[in-house]
Amino acid sequence: MTTSVSSTEFRAGSSETAGLPCDLVKILLVEDENDIAEFVRNGLEENGYSVDHCDNGNDGLEKALSGGYDAILLDIMLPGRDGLSILKLLRQRKHIVPVIVLSARGEVEERVEGLKLGADDYLPKPFYVAELLARLESVVRRSGGQGLSRLKAADLEVDLIEHRVWRNGEEVFVSPREYQLLAFLMRQKGRVLSRTQILEQVWEYQFDPGTNLVDACVRRLRKKVDDERENALIETVRGVGYRFRADKE
Repeated sequence: MTTSVSSTEFRAGSSETAGLPCDLVKILLVEDENDIAEFVRNGLEENGYSVDHCDNGNDGLEKALSGGYDAILLDIMLPGRDGLSILKLLRQRKHIVPVIVLSARGEVEERVEGLKLGADDYLPKPFYVAELLARLESVVRRSGGQGLSRLKAADLEVDLIEHRVWRNGEEVFVSPREYQLLAFLMRQKGRVLSRTQILEQVWEYQFDPGTNLVDACVRRLRKKVDDERENALIETVRGVGYRFRADKE
């Protein structure tokens, strides 16, 4: 499917939306039209969002099921699995991540079907980035509220707006990179993360087997948030990587 896209329509107002604490808010964009995906991704990243993009339904479903996203922007007409079937499967498996359906087909019946399947909003193409940002802000706020600006686990708390960390009510002072690492681990809590995954997400590097960046940063972070505590939250999984324990109280 090919949709005529105006750069003015997709870019207009891209820097005008304010008020959403979108630092580290992670969006999955499932869109097969490269020009649309590029405009949307640029508009979101200019406003502080982190965006993962895939261009087919099979990869989109795999990423969506993996979790870790604050919202999903989901095209309907995709190579492989279509968007509505992805949405249906997500809801059947009790994934409550907000989903905004994007489609060039704006018929009432299709919008109703998407909403009945569990979409949080429906945005017909073409659209303005300003409108997308406003709708995205709305659905993410409705789904998370305070959780959008704070991450909590046991007695550890991270403020995503001010980049501050507390353990048992006492502030822990971390470097910007340590903060990014901690926020990433907490967002993926319970999942074993390889050094490659951490390096690509936190440093945006491709894996270099000769680097010890991840291990060194984890050591520093542990010393600050876990040192001499019985309920250590950052766990080493030998031969694989690291995991933020989801069940520590």
